[in-house]
Amino acid sequence: MQFRRPISGFTLIEILVVLIVVGLLAALAIVNLGGGTQQRELENTVREMYLLMQTASEQAILNNQELGLILDDEAYRFVVFNDLEGRWAGQSERLFRPRPMPDWAEITPFIESDVPRLASSEDELRPSIVFFSSGETTPFELEFSIGQQRDALHRLQSDGLDGIEWVGPGQEQEVL
Repeated sequence: MQFRRPISGFTLIEILVVLIVVGLLAALAIVNLGGGTQQRELENTVREMYLLMQTASEQAILNNQELGLILDDEAYRFVVFNDLEGRWAGQSERLFRPRPMPDWAEITPFIESDVPRLASSEDELRPSIVFFSSGETTPFELEFSIGQQRDALHRLQSDGLDGIEWVGPGQEQEVL
């Protein structure tokens, strides 16, 4: 009597099913990585600006000197108020060098306009936000998004007295 060995291996259909599943998973991973790159870059940009704004606020207090933030369409930069000349001047510290914004990032500023800015109408460098040596700032709210997408919205805000707050996507604001 001859015993038959069981056949081991995979059928062609089983191999094709596995290949299709692996292909679908790879496609899904590529789609998720592609969209997440801009979100990560936006978060890094907001984090960098948040930390620089906090540092500028602290430097204003420590050096007894007003610092300002100028927001342009493509970049942002910090300036310092020169008391002797009575005008804003470029910031010489390397930490506060001008920094570009990603082309696809959209910043929507909401800044109170009736707050003193220490600038005349002739002053070329008029900061949007001022960090005063008293510890106060210009009340503001900056919203960062990827183009018109509002699902990954980051917000930097300050009431002018309590410091700067970063509200990320999905974070609820506390109502007092």
